[in-house]
Order: sequence, then structure tokens, then C-alpha cells
Amino acid sequence: MSATRFLSAIGQISRQQLLQNKCARAYPAAAQLQRRLMATNPAPAPVAAASGINKHLHTKVVNGVLVIKFDSPNAKVNSLGAEVSDEFERVIKELETNPSVNSAVLISGKPGCFVAGADISMLEDCKTAEDATLISHGAQIMFERMERSRKPIVAAISGVCLGGGLELALACHYRIATKDNKTKLGLPEVMLGLLPGGGGTVRLPKLSSVPTALDLSLTGKQVRADRAKRLGIVDLLVDPLGPGLQPAAQNTIDYLEKTAVQVANDLASGKLRINREKSGLVNKLQALVMDTDFVKNKIFDTARKQVLKATGGLYPAPLKILDVIRTGVDKGTDAGYEAERKGFGELSATPESKGLFALFRGQTECKKNRFGKPERPVKTVGVLGAGLMGAGIVQVSVDKGYNVVMKDATDAGLARGIGQVQKGLETALKRKRISALERDQTLAHLLPTLNYNDFKTADIVIEAVFEDINIKHKVIKELEAVVPEHCVIATNTSAIPITKIAAGSSRPEKIVGMHYFSPVDKMQLLEIITHPGTSKDTIAQAVAVGLKQGKVVITVGDGPGFYTTRILATLLSEAIRLLQEGVDPKELDQYTKKFGFPVGAATLADEVGIDVGSHIAVDLAKSFGDRFSGGNLQAMQDLVLAGFLGRKSGKGIFLYDGQSKGSRPVNTDAHEIFKQKYSLVSKGANTPEDLTLRMVSRFVNEAVLCLEEKILDSPLEGDVGAVFGLGFPPFTGGPFRWVDLYGAGKLVSKMQSYGELYGAPFKPAQTLLDMAKDPSKKFYPKTAASKL
Repeated sequence: MSATRFLSAIGQISRQQLLQNKCARAYPAAAQLQRRLMATNPAPAPVAAASGINKHLHTKVVNGVLVIKFDSPNAKVNSLGAEVSDEFERVIKELETNPSVNSAVLISGKPGCFVAGADISMLEDCKTAEDATLISHGAQIMFERMERSRKPIVAAISGVCLGGGLELALACHYRIATKDNKTKLGLPEVMLGLLPGGGGTVRLPKLSSVPTALDLSLTGKQVRADRAKRLGIVDLLVDPLGPGLQPAAQNTIDYLEKTAVQVANDLASGKLRINREKSGLVNKLQALVMDTDFVKNKIFDTARKQVLKATGGLYPAPLKILDVIRTGVDKGTDAGYEAERKGFGELSATPESKGLFALFRGQTECKKNRFGKPERPVKTVGVLGAGLMGAGIVQVSVDKGYNVVMKDATDAGLARGIGQVQKGLETALKRKRISALERDQTLAHLLPTLNYNDFKTADIVIEAVFEDINIKHKVIKELEAVVPEHCVIATNTSAIPITKIAAGSSRPEKIVGMHYFSPVDKMQLLEIITHPGTSKDTIAQAVAVGLKQGKVVITVGDGPGFYTTRILATLLSEAIRLLQEGVDPKELDQYTKKFGFPVGAATLADEVGIDVGSHIAVDLAKSFGDRFSGGNLQAMQDLVLAGFLGRKSGKGIFLYDGQSKGSRPVNTDAHEIFKQKYSLVSKGANTPEDLTLRMVSRFVNEAVLCLEEKILDSPLEGDVGAVFGLGFPPFTGGPFRWVDLYGAGKLVSKMQSYGELYGAPFKPAQTLLDMAKDPSKKFYPKTAASKL
């Protein structure tokens, strides 16, 4: 029997029958498929001593309470998969049948993690929408079984409680959480192009409110335990304990367990009764108003407009989440569950979800150090330069346990840098991410200085001075005069070849590039650049520091523009040519935003800085010749001479007056420079699709050339770098995965047609030509070609 027929069949069986496990006996073939994925309802296994046979769930009875400790072996986090599902079946059966047990507590054995969500591998293994629907349905059945248990179940939450983990907790009768920074609750499925599939879209609106359910489900945001309590998601908070005979984390877990056991007993005895009805006239009036169609329509219509504005309609998951939650609110629990599991299955099969899954995998891989463990740990980080970038690097270092030395040439520069660091900490304090004590402790690790001698104990120094090879050679020599022999010297540069910078060093093996993206405290990517003489330990050290700073790290080879700057330059070059052809800057922005970039091409040029872009474009044109032709370089230089440097000067392609909200006005004076001195007549390929692809194809082609030239180690790092550093549409998975989906043959055909009009910039990389000839060749062999 097919999965589709199975779903159709079980739709005619009552939930009572499902909960009594008759489904598995009535439909053995389908039940086998369900168990293979996430069958939470197999035929009951013999219940022996569950704690002796379980791998993930360990049980014990404390004062009549079955304590279920979730602790998956050889894993940093707990996740919900097929094995866990089978064990839950046995444990819940034990709870239901053991007469010496009156209630249960579900707690984690891993400090900092309750349950992180569903097992990603299990979801990736789904070959059809029906497979994913079965996973969702299995989770719904198990969680409803828990919810209907006559014996109360208490979730004792410490650490991250996300996705399926939160849905598991929502199915419990009572939730206790530790009030600390590590305990966060959320539904991040939308970040993978999915929706909550374990009953979360139905339970959360009832437990909290429709606006809260929409907010958490549509954004994937995580809330702290204290806010979760205010929202009605958590019933009781416990304060974390300090260290004693055991570490603080273990003391807190033990205290949480003791509290949860007491609560479970009180619930079982009737001493504690759960009453979540909102009292008071205001709450009752609010509930009455929320039940009217007018108000519900207003809430959902507003949310839909916000989703479309934020996503451009390019992401199907948020829109499906709106529909599913509305179904549950309007038509009740059964209809809500049905819509949820069907929506989960449909979304799992979309190319957007598959692209986001691939990106998640890539991000995970780039959070590992493929160069191994450094020979010595870094204790002191030096940062040379207290400007915007330098202070940003200090911000992401000083709160990670490093001692940080920040040097600048002047008191004024140093004061500016200190102010930026303090402002970041004050913002974190205001948003309750840290305490006042933690702020003060963090600042105590910062040593501002004007003296090079304070770098004498540094293990790594990151210079963030002006992009000038002579200045960089000067500061490297000054550093090498005082830093220890083992000290790594990293240069924060976006374009100057590291080989040239290392030529000014007496220790070239200790020189490495660390290209941060602005603003450093918000941008996730760090591009580490090696030159042929960089030692493996130096690379390992730089990667280790980047990872501890919380960055997603890619490591690339040396060359003009490295990887990210080089590929971005091609897109911007074509964008400047389109402006010369008379394309309105606002229309230009729309083309790239409709493709999926978060920022339009013209706005991006302003954000990068017209002066920076002009400087880099000249260097890259010298290195790569006609392939980097497009926009007239002199046009950019004229913009710079006119003072139109971009956002930082208040004028660029657009005007930035600090007052305008939304769409920025076009700088007519800049537009006149293009129109009067550098106007071009389009040679063709000027439909909206072609204008977009002229920019995108050059970007993608240059990424492929970087792979051919060994600048990139793998397509995976290329995808991660393009998405997290430059905003390539996340739902595509990155430029390499986009090629697999769009089709190399189709891309090559487009580029060749553009090449006939515009020449060298559109010459396809040899790899693309080979892939076009043999459609079976892919950057990711499992990726299917687009049917669009």
C-alpha cells in the first residue's frame, strides 16, 4: 500500500483507534514505512526494565514519579528521531501501566539543552511529501497521547527547547524552566522552509495567543524563559544555582528535577490544580474580541502583508504557516492537525526547503575546524585599530572569555572604539541578554592602549588598519618587534592579496587573512585567507578564534579579491553598466530583491561604499582584464570626486538624510553623472529577467571560476560564503546549488547569448560548459534540476 493510500485510509479511522495502536495492525505495510521514518505508534514492544534497554531515555522512579531523563549518547544535543520515538512509546506505556507511578517528569541530562528539535537526517531522508507527512502525523499521535494521559507529565526545561522539543513540552501538562540565558524556547522550523509539525500550530495559539503563535512560528525567534512565562508557555520558573560540591550546571539540573518531582506529585494528588483561564475583565473582553471574525481577519491580514513585504513571496513556508494556524483557530483541533501535517509534507518537498536544509548543513560544517586543534590555546587577542571594523572585532572577542588589547594611534580614535564596545554591551544589557555584572566583567577583560608594548603577551593580533599595502607592511614590522614568536598576525583586508602582505613580514608562516564583514557584531561570516607559506597551525589558530567569536568560517586561497569580494565585484560591475544604460536605481534594486537578495544592487553599492568599490574595481580590472569589464570605472571615480561615497557620506546613488523611512530618494546629481557623461545604449537582453540574470550569472560564474582555481575548497564553502557574507538568496542554498537547480545548460545558453552582445564578462567557466554537455554532472549529485 502506498503512503498516499495509507494516509487516506487512516483518515477514516478514529483517533481513539490510532491511540490504541490498531493502525499498525490494520495496515502492516504502511506501519513499516511509518516506523522507518518516525513511527511513534508501532505495535507495543514488551515492557521490561525500560532504563536497561533504552539508549536515549533513561528512567527511574522517585517518590512515585517516573523521571524520564533524555540524554542521547555521543551527541552534544538531544533530538527527536526514529530511535527516540520508539523509546518514547515504551516509556509512555510504562507510565500508563505501572501502578506504582502516579505521574512523570521529562528532563534532559545535557546541561544547556532540553531538546534541540527533530533529527535533521530523518527529515532529509524523506523522498516524498507523503514521507514527511507521516513523520508529522506520528509526532502528532505521540504528543496527543501524552496530552491525554491521565497521569500528569511535567516538562523540566533547562537549555534550548526548540522545534519538536518545544512541541514535546507543549504536549506536557505543566512546564517548568530555568531562568537563565541558556534556556530559550522557539519554533525555528520556518528557517528550514517548514512549519511546526508536531501539533505546535494548534497547541500554541490555545496556550498563549494567536499573535504569539504567529510571531514565534513566522520568525523562528527564540524567547527566554521569563518571557515564555509571561506569554503563558511556561508555568513556573526556577532560578539557577551556583557551584558547590558539584558544578553550577549540575546543581541547577538536580534542583530543577527535585522541583519538578514535587510539582508532579502535587498535580497527581490534586494539591496543585492547573487553571489557565485568564481572569479579569480586560482578559475576558480580549478573549471575546479575539473570537470575532473581524479581529481575526485583521490579525491574519496584517501578518500576511508583513510576510509578503519581508519575503517578497519567495518563501512558501510563512504563508503556509498563516493558513495552517488559521485553519486550527477557525475549524478546531482535528482540522488544524490535518492541515499541519499536510502542510509539513508539502513544504518538505519544495526546492526552497531543500535549499535551506542544504544551507543549514553547510553552516554546520563551517562551524567545525577542519585544520585540527591548534598547538596552543589563545588567551589574549590583540586588535590594532579602533575604527568601526577594529572595535567590531573587539566586540565579538571580549565577551568570549578572551583578554583583549585594543590599540589605536590617537586618544580620540581609542575613545571612539571604547564607546562602540560599551554601546554594544549597553544594548545587550537593555535587551536582558546580559546582566550588569556580566557587562562589567566583560569590560574588565579589555585593555585600551596607545602602546605597542601591551601586545607582548598576545597570542594573535588582528590588524584592522587602512587598506594600503604600505601601511600594513609598516604595522606588521612594528608588531613583530614586540609580539611573542608564537603570535599569529592576522590582517583584516577585503582585497589585498595576503601573499603581498606577507612579503613584508619576517615570519610569513604566521601571516593569515581574516576578512570580517561589517557590522562585525551582526554579520555571521568570517573569510579566512591563506597564502602558500601560511602554516597549518596558523590557519587552525585563526579558524579556532573565528569559531569562538561565533562566526561561520570559510577558508579560501589567496588571490585578488579572494572569494567574496571578487564575486560581488562582478555583480556590481554589471549593475553600474545597467545604470549607464538608463535603468532607474529603484528598478535595479527591485530586480535583485525579486531574485531573493535582501538588499538591492544599487543600495548594496552604497552600503559597500562607492569609494571602496571604485578602489577594488580598479585592482580587479588590472588582474582579470576584460572579464571584469562592465560599468565604466571612471564613472565611479567621478561619483567619489563629487563626494557621493554612499551611505556613510549621506549621498551615493541614493540620498540618506537620516529622516526618510522605507524607500530612499534617488540622488539626481549622481544620476545626472551617469546620464550626461557615461550614458550607454543597451545592446539587448533588457527584459527584467535578462537584466537580473546579467548580474546574477556573472556572480555565479565567478564563483565557479574560484572553485576551478582552487580559491575555494568546495562548493559547500562557496555557498555558505555567498549567502552569509553577501546575501545570495538563502532559499536557493547558494550559487552552486542554484546552478544545480536552475540547470547548467540553461545558464550557459543565457550567458552565451549575453556574451554575443557584451563580450568577455559572460564567457562561461569550463566547469559550466562541461556540466551543460553532461546534465548528470552536478555540484551536488543528489540535487534535481529545476522543472521551472
